[in-house]
Amino acid sequence: MTLTRLIPAAVALALMATSAVAQSAQPEAPRWSFAIHGGAGVIERDSLSPEQDAAYRAALTRALEAGQAILSRGGTAMDAVQAAIQIMEDNPLFNAGRGAVFTAEGRNELDAAVMDGSNLAAGSVAGLTTTRHPIAAARAVMEQSPHVMLIGSGADAFAASVGLEQVEPSFFFTERRWQGLETALRARNLPIPARPAGAPGPQAAIDESQAPPLNERKFGTVGAVALDQSGNLAAGTSTGGMTAKQWGRVGDVPVIGAGTYASNADGCAVSATGDGEYFIRATVARDICAGIAAEAAMSPDVRASQRRASACAADEICLSHPRNPDFVVIDRELAQVEALGGSGGVIVMTRSGDAWLHMNTSGMYRGAVSSTEPARVGIYANEPPR
Repeated sequence: MTLTRLIPAAVALALMATSAVAQSAQPEAPRWSFAIHGGAGVIERDSLSPEQDAAYRAALTRALEAGQAILSRGGTAMDAVQAAIQIMEDNPLFNAGRGAVFTAEGRNELDAAVMDGSNLAAGSVAGLTTTRHPIAAARAVMEQSPHVMLIGSGADAFAASVGLEQVEPSFFFTERRWQGLETALRARNLPIPARPAGAPGPQAAIDESQAPPLNERKFGTVGAVALDQSGNLAAGTSTGGMTAKQWGRVGDVPVIGAGTYASNADGCAVSATGDGEYFIRATVARDICAGIAAEAAMSPDVRASQRRASACAADEICLSHPRNPDFVVIDRELAQVEALGGSGGVIVMTRSGDAWLHMNTSGMYRGAVSSTEPARVGIYANEPPR
């Protein structure tokens, strides 16, 4: 990742932190803090119509409000994460739950993960086809099973056994995603499968004003990170994966430490979105938390020396963010992903309530709110908060 590419986007994103760097007095630390993402990728201002832009912002705001309502009344970080993600799983604008992309076989196969920073408990699922809310299934694995990851029909059967809502596979169908599948398969000279049983016919009306553009290369994974009033951290992520994926492909989302991680001891919670294969290889989520913990344990002099020695710690970054070493840690991990050939973004919550929303792409659907800062949402990399 080149610094000229990174710095403008990162500086703009830092302005969205829920506890911004004050110019004079130290700001009040948030009692609770919350951040979400709805996917990163090639999202340019001219790729979304005003109606689509407004629809995404409204959807992000609804998810933020769900988490805010829980945290503001003393609820848990895990409850806030699940509530926000379930709203996005039900919104066809995002590649998670209803609105997920299709596999090459014409199926929606859904992945999700959660992690509780207070005790390092974690749960994940992969390849769900009938559970309405994959994030709820991941939490059930964490809380109601002796396991961490369940996959395929067994994961759906487990979700049903603990009372989670089951739906017909056609529930997740959206016409726009099906059209995206047909386009991808034709480009690869692969056969187009029959439409799923129960899906509406191709003549069904499509709301073009809000549907995502078919030519948009983005990763519509959704996620949330939270700090609650008890000082506990949590993270969760949910996705439909890649369009036209084959052979039971699973990405980084359900791999604890790659796309999802939370630890009170490290003072960090992470949810990622992007090229999953590279996030797995770089163990992005865990390494961000380890880096934040390591920096927090350093003396100020050693920390400054380490940052000057970092490949990502250019003078411009250090001077712009002298009180936020987390900034350099996060960008170092995204630089590693890019060096491997991938791209994407992360949202990171720290124990102090700082919510960092970083990417090495031209956009990421994102938002943040805390007990000391109003809700803000953004889409484009160089977008100021509003």
